[in-house]
Amino acid sequence: MTIRGQEVLIMPNGSQQIVQKLWNYCNVLRDDGVSYGDYVEQLTYLLFLKMADEQAKILGKQSAIPAGSDWQSLTPKEGDELEIHYRHILDSLGKKNGMLGVIFKKAQNKIQDPAKLKRLISMINDETWTGLDIDVKGEIYEGLLQKNAEDTKSGAGQYFTPRALIKAIVEVIQPKPKETICDPACGTGGFFLAAHKYLSEKYRLDKEQKKFLRFGTFKGKDIVDAVVRLCVMNLFLHGIGGDVVPVESGDSLLSDPKDRFEIVMTNPPFGKKSSITIVNGEGKADKESLTYEREDFAATTSNKQLNFLQHVKTILKINGRCGIVVPDNVLFEGGAGETIRKRFLAECDVHTLLRLPTGLFYAQGVKANVLFFDKKPASEKPWTEKLWIYDLRTNMHFTLKENPLRLEDLQDFIKCYNPANRRERKETERFKAFSYDDLMQRDKVSLDIFWLKDESIEDSENLPDPKVIAQDISENLQTALSQFNSIYEDLGG
Repeated sequence: MTIRGQEVLIMPNGSQQIVQKLWNYCNVLRDDGVSYGDYVEQLTYLLFLKMADEQAKILGKQSAIPAGSDWQSLTPKEGDELEIHYRHILDSLGKKNGMLGVIFKKAQNKIQDPAKLKRLISMINDETWTGLDIDVKGEIYEGLLQKNAEDTKSGAGQYFTPRALIKAIVEVIQPKPKETICDPACGTGGFFLAAHKYLSEKYRLDKEQKKFLRFGTFKGKDIVDAVVRLCVMNLFLHGIGGDVVPVESGDSLLSDPKDRFEIVMTNPPFGKKSSITIVNGEGKADKESLTYEREDFAATTSNKQLNFLQHVKTILKINGRCGIVVPDNVLFEGGAGETIRKRFLAECDVHTLLRLPTGLFYAQGVKANVLFFDKKPASEKPWTEKLWIYDLRTNMHFTLKENPLRLEDLQDFIKCYNPANRRERKETERFKAFSYDDLMQRDKVSLDIFWLKDESIEDSENLPDPKVIAQDISENLQTALSQFNSIYEDLGG
């Protein structure tokens, strides 16, 4: 690929190789007492400075990094001079207004050995990052999280959305110029970057539309400070935002932000229990200090995913469109789950459910779906006529490394979704429609519906790997135990 007369190498597996190289160096630094978290933080600061420099040199963009605090001022230095200058860069950029100030807020150098800092800078300087991927920093950060999870034999704690799935969701949601887009659990900004690319390539934006795309389209929030920093870096490098930062750190579930959006695309964090219980206007709470009232919620629950579903409904404008990743328990859980599903089917057009295969996330056996719905005005009749379900799970097998999900694996879903005219959908082997009346007659109004025969169960020779079976059993037991605990808590236990 050639950009402004310079060859930029695009390597399909390049980011994976770089992740391995950077991870190996992390092991060296850990021997010096530099923690995993500190290493990732320093890595993202340096990557940002290098990519900003490349944008100026390769893409011809005007750099927002002041001379003397940029990558070019850093690379020639060595020893104590390097360490002192790097500290100066972090301190000076952290005092800037707008997005630069957010990125480098309270930044400190945690690599005290100048020789090792120089080695890391040289490793980053040896690569050309601009052509690797739309979100190369996010991919490397997520790869390092995965490596850390494997190294510690514990979960990464966060599950990042595969980029192919993000692109498919954006394709069927079809953002339009001057529509507002929110992600209340934005992570490194994957949905924002994909929507920005979609809008930039699909439409010939006029000057006003380009200005809105940069300053008015996106709004995000995430509870993890380090991830917010990465998201702001990504948006900054893609020319999104300015003095007003479109992403903030915090818990989206604490209150109604009062802002309303045409589109919400999000993958809220996995894990059922929240540290607090969200209570609606009529609810009671024994531990008031840990409880937040949300009168806009239909039901009280400590289930994080159910609360995110209710929150998303609140922040959508009338006729607003949503694609949200939800685990299976949101589809079948009783109590508050049943109440919320009934409310959604009546007050929204819940039109599509994509059942995702396992093997897409860092934890084996995670069962998730994408729920698509439109928010509708008040009506005496229920808005949902049919829920169309696409089963991408049964007899489909993906892994993070050997067989990752690709956009071509989602092309049949996109075709069946028929975003141009959802009224002209047709049933296929994997795509079936279920009427509102059918759904209401199901036990607990469960949307956990499947119809295809699982060949691996029928053929004993093709049984899943024992580790996958054991993980499935463990997941089901944990879900059941969590439900029993919820009942116990509801009874005052």
